[in-house]
Amino acid sequence: QNVRIDPSSISFNMWKDIPVPFYMSVYFFEVLNPKEILQGVKPVLNQRGPYVYREFRYKTNITFHDNDTVSYLEYRKLFFQPDLSNGSEEEYVVVPNILMMGAAVMMENLPNFVKFLLSGALAGLKQEAFMNRTVGEIMWGYEDPLIDTINTFVPGLIPFKGKFGLFMELNNSNSGLFTVNTGLKDISKVHMVDSWNGLKKVNYWRSSQCNMINGTAGEMWPPFMSPTSLEFYSPDACRSMTLVYEQSGKFEGVPTYRFVAPKTLFANGTDYPPNEGFCPCMQSGIQNVSTCRLNAPLFISHPHFYNADPALVNAVEGLHPSKDKHALFLDVHPMTGIPMNCSIKLQLNLYIKQVPGIIQTGKIKPVVLPLLWFAESGSIEGSVLKQFYTNLVLIPSLMDYLQYVFLGLSVPFIISAAVLM
Repeated sequence: QNVRIDPSSISFNMWKDIPVPFYMSVYFFEVLNPKEILQGVKPVLNQRGPYVYREFRYKTNITFHDNDTVSYLEYRKLFFQPDLSNGSEEEYVVVPNILMMGAAVMMENLPNFVKFLLSGALAGLKQEAFMNRTVGEIMWGYEDPLIDTINTFVPGLIPFKGKFGLFMELNNSNSGLFTVNTGLKDISKVHMVDSWNGLKKVNYWRSSQCNMINGTAGEMWPPFMSPTSLEFYSPDACRSMTLVYEQSGKFEGVPTYRFVAPKTLFANGTDYPPNEGFCPCMQSGIQNVSTCRLNAPLFISHPHFYNADPALVNAVEGLHPSKDKHALFLDVHPMTGIPMNCSIKLQLNLYIKQVPGIIQTGKIKPVVLPLLWFAESGSIEGSVLKQFYTNLVLIPSLMDYLQYVFLGLSVPFIISAAVLM
């Protein structure tokens, strides 16, 4: 009863307005040799950051339905934390010209005269393969006449106007309309997703299995978990993800199961056939998300290509994959399904190459180039942790103990009664 989605349950307010202090730490990969890359040299990268943001999450439009489900919109607000950051949003970073290089790859198979015309227009706008912009501009958006120019040559290729920023849609926005089970009738289904934006499955991928919306919304899970696996649907990754049990432990005295990403999470279809639906694929360790990101040549992975094909790491200089620094994890209290400590890490990569007819791409050798990686981390602490420990760990343990005490006390009375009879 304590973990049902019900205004009378202990965990309802925790679910409605997440009290856990979440932080998003962003690390950029600065390109140190842009001119040499245009001549076919291997990219050299330098990690910059972290640029840390305090993240607030809250739910609105909470609507309970007759079929034991509830719908809601969850919003995120991000606030820059200078004291926790290694640098400011005003700092400049050299990164690929994401719009131009992405559009170039997307237009590779168009007629040559279209590419020559675009290349001339790019020259007129003084567009180059790499750009030097501030962290704030790359994150939250900058005005770029290139958007209108590209849409003039290929209408609808970039279906938006005005500003472009990698995290523009993340701040002050919601992750879609989730409808999840309340667990009022069946506690084993609590938090399990019934639909997302009215859909029972998405249509981004090439197989029914890959399009399935499985698990929860990634905030809580049904109670009485087994040490096997957990699933959740991620709108950011446009897919459901499965994490596997790694080990048992404790967080501030609370028993936990740790779940981590299996090596198969971003494996290609050759190494792991169930992932064939996410293809076209390249090396294992990266996932093509172009079908849900405006067909741009974008890939997601673990930071620094951790757990990926070594060829991806060796294609650039400056990466140092490490389990301690780059592996994601969730520490969940198995009796309640409530996460106690978590750190979800993902990297965004852009596939760049020389595109004949577009001279701005030079002689760039094909490479999946890391742009940035981020970690969303949070843990229960303070009064919330104390309340959780008291209500959901200490009192149940005490009740179990008293149960055995009363059982022990009752035995002599039963024996005495039998003797007297």
